[in-house]
Amino acid sequence: MCNNDNNRNNCNNNDCTNCITEILQIINVLQSNACPDNCLISCDRPALGGGSNCIICNTRPIMLYTCCGNGTPWSMPTTRTNIDCNVDGSSCSNVFRVEKINGNCATFRVLAPNPDTTSLYPYVATDSIFTMDTDCLCAVRCLTDTYVECV
Repeated sequence: MCNNDNNRNNCNNNDCTNCITEILQIINVLQSNACPDNCLISCDRPALGGGSNCIICNTRPIMLYTCCGNGTPWSMPTTRTNIDCNVDGSSCSNVFRVEKINGNCATFRVLAPNPDTTSLYPYVATDSIFTMDTDCLCAVRCLTDTYVECV
């Protein structure tokens, strides 16, 4: 954490760390090197997937909670159009995939529910991507590892 009593978002030294950023970095590396060998139940477990009998996974879907979100998951539009998720929640999702980490900035891809109800995979990738300052996050909820096409 930052040692700045007035505003922890304004760190001017390289010793400033953020546990959310560290977890997101681990998830990003794991997704880049997807390997289904471990069953530990935590966001930073060392491999994607659930064991030798599972489907090979390439994504650890997550939900994000902001510091001022009153316990409501962060949501974003599933398309690049300008949609207010508070008005049209049906065109939004609160499930994301980590795409890139750069310092305390994380880039996420919005995942949408899979419209194919017969599919084994619960999410599909969208072209909706956003970047967030991880200092704004207070919690990350990891969902079951899965395979997402086209990521």
